[in-house]
Amino acid sequence: MLPRRAVLLDALGVLLELEPPAPLLRAELAARGVVITEEEAHTALRAEIAYYRAHHDEASDVERLEELRDRCAAVLDAALPPHARGLADLRAALLASLRFRPYPEVPAALAALRDGGGTRLVVVSNWDVSLHGVLADTGLAPLVDAAISSAECGAGKPAPAIFARALELAGGVAPGAALHAGDTVAADVEGARAAGILPVLVARDGTAAPPGVAVLEDLRGLPALAAAYLP
Repeated sequence: MLPRRAVLLDALGVLLELEPPAPLLRAELAARGVVITEEEAHTALRAEIAYYRAHHDEASDVERLEELRDRCAAVLDAALPPHARGLADLRAALLASLRFRPYPEVPAALAALRDGGGTRLVVVSNWDVSLHGVLADTGLAPLVDAAISSAECGAGKPAPAIFARALELAGGVAPGAALHAGDTVAADVEGARAAGILPVLVARDGTAAPPGVAVLEDLRGLPALAAAYLP
């Protein structure tokens, strides 16, 4: 039986949160004999994260992901205070500082969305190819049917192509029988609208939704909303 409907879900900010990385980076560096302040860690990580966001779509396979991680470590190194630069295994320290975890309500919400078998769940995220590994490591991979990253797709949100690919992964669900839950207006709400998909804003930080767009403070209300709005 073909799936009747699909719920598309952003990853970071909707399903997953990033644990505060600055204290983790400080601890990783301290274990290697390098002491920095929390503000110094924040400053260096801001530079690394900005670089990653600008280049994550280049990491479309494992080899390119490894290259990107090397470059991110170099950016981090250059942004650290002089006494902390040149650490041989800074890349390992960086990766150990980037830890993701599901929001507390997410597993139950995903289970409720899949209840009955007629709804396919697909993660749609502006992320590198490691998205699948992150979902597996956080225990979410068995709770969804598929995932697609912008790096794999060759297009990121708000481009319609990544939404179209997600609907293919859902089994050929029509745009009018799908909704997309995301945490940004520009990429998620406007992107879903352009693809003909019902947008839902997950506003954990209180972001205001555009007129006519459903808004949730977390995923607890998503199963009921999907049942009310999807055919």
